[in-house]
Amino acid sequence: MIMADSKENTNKDCGFATRAIHAGQEYDQWSNAEIVPPIVTSITYYQNNPAKMECHFYSRMSNPTRDSLERCLAALEDSKHALVFPSGSAAVTALLHLLESGDHIVASVEQYGGTRLLLIDSAKHQKMEVDFVDSQDVNEVEAAIKPNTKLIWIETPSNPCVKMSDIAAIAKVARSREGIIFAVDNTLLTPYFQRPLELGADISMYSCTKYMNGHNDVLAGALMFNSTEFLEGLQMVQQKYGSILPAFDCSMLNRGLKTLSLRMEKHCENGVALARYLEKHPKVVSVSHPVLPSHPHYELAKKQTTGNCGLFAFRISGTVYEAKKFIQSLRIFASSGSLGSFSSFAMIPVCVSHTSLTEAEREKFGIFDTTIRLSVGIENVEDLIKDLEQALDKTFK
Repeated sequence: MIMADSKENTNKDCGFATRAIHAGQEYDQWSNAEIVPPIVTSITYYQNNPAKMECHFYSRMSNPTRDSLERCLAALEDSKHALVFPSGSAAVTALLHLLESGDHIVASVEQYGGTRLLLIDSAKHQKMEVDFVDSQDVNEVEAAIKPNTKLIWIETPSNPCVKMSDIAAIAKVARSREGIIFAVDNTLLTPYFQRPLELGADISMYSCTKYMNGHNDVLAGALMFNSTEFLEGLQMVQQKYGSILPAFDCSMLNRGLKTLSLRMEKHCENGVALARYLEKHPKVVSVSHPVLPSHPHYELAKKQTTGNCGLFAFRISGTVYEAKKFIQSLRIFASSGSLGSFSSFAMIPVCVSHTSLTEAEREKFGIFDTTIRLSVGIENVEDLIKDLEQALDKTFK
């Protein structure tokens, strides 16, 4: 079976955009020398030797289109291996299969609400323990480690307030104890702006549904790593449990990667402009964006990342009524719970993504009834600012 790293990466010395376009896309791997990898929908493949199944033989085990995508992703992360799954949640579920009953997980308390619920549910049914800590405080992460801790899971930047955790510092803590896997959800920044493996993480995880695909039309997840031991365990989840990404979706995600660097630059540019505009608005109480000196992790963001995503949070005056009215008054921003698309979205975290947290837990991390999360797209920034302005005017008329 062809692995994600089976062909030599001849583009390893090239820049990010070049690798996104060419890595894993070699035309000589296809019968017709296609420049764009074909969508291979065949489930079975002819075998010259009926006594020995070689290369591709059943698409649940491997698929040429999927292999092409996985090699491209590995090149972008500069990792030895990359595996794709039907969603970000499926990728997290696969990762949890590396653990055993009785194991302990230390996880960020401020993260995507769906992942938090998944960790709680998995711990319950697999008879594991999970403790949620403020991963922005390295000492709190270290204090939570037990003799049976097998996974440290963080999301940085966090969702929705884009708080930063020090990956290198937490990696040092994880390395000081034997047998701990350190995994980072890097969905918000992608390998274009942040490289968790280079900073010491064992696994870099993505909901590729978001920025990696970028077009709001594919559900996908990915895990990038260097360990051969992890490869065997995670491939078992793909093959035995059928947690695979269909060929068509692989092709769509592969296409999305080709413009990832361009899109991330524009997301960053627009997000920064909107954060600075909102910080000066009289009806905005606070803005949480790492580009602003007021952000608690302004310096860490400059050290750990090379740019910012298009997602950030801000808090307006009033109550949840004003927050709802603001969302309903927007014309370009769509009311949506997702993020990372070419188009702009807005939502209220306490009503959608963070309902599993108590009010005290939410407020501890700056998530209030009037906190708005923006996922800034790649539209003309002048139009986005005008949209925010007219919605704020209507809300506080």
